[in-house]
Amino acid sequence: MASIIATIGFLIAAVTFGALVWSIVYPTRRIWPPKTYSVWTPILVWVPTFALSGAIIALGVIGWGQMGLPAWMRYGLGIPIVVLSNIVVWSAVRRFGIAQTGGAEGTLKTGGLYRYSRNPQYVADVFMIFGWLILSASPNALVLGIPAIAVLMITPFAEEPWLRERFGREFDDYCARTRRYL
Repeated sequence: MASIIATIGFLIAAVTFGALVWSIVYPTRRIWPPKTYSVWTPILVWVPTFALSGAIIALGVIGWGQMGLPAWMRYGLGIPIVVLSNIVVWSAVRRFGIAQTGGAEGTLKTGGLYRYSRNPQYVADVFMIFGWLILSASPNALVLGIPAIAVLMITPFAEEPWLRERFGREFDDYCARTRRYL
């Protein structure tokens, strides 16, 4: 069962990574962010996102504790990291809106957590995965968590040309005063 879940997760991560690389290399023919937002956009964004997250969670449960990390680390670090990163992600989603988080055009956000990072959702998502990897102490989850983190880390590089095109000088000024990640 773990191998099927891992295979599905790897396929999702590979296709997503490929789409992002395509979008970085060919910004005028980009896949992400979408050129138009339709009824299919949320499905094409959220189904793979939640499927990949679910695969990482499932692999963590299947391989629970196999890496032998100490309990203080797993529970003392893993749980707080997962909880805090969820709070950050979902508060940013609430501030941005589900549609804009999923690729719809909107306004440039520069307040709140966006004063400190241009990508607080991605940073929090990376920490969420990292926290789950510590908590679950599962080698199975680790193997899929690393590609998922890679996807999150390159996503801003696909989005920034579009943001620069859309918001121009306002985005350039924002980039000059705010780091991409932390």
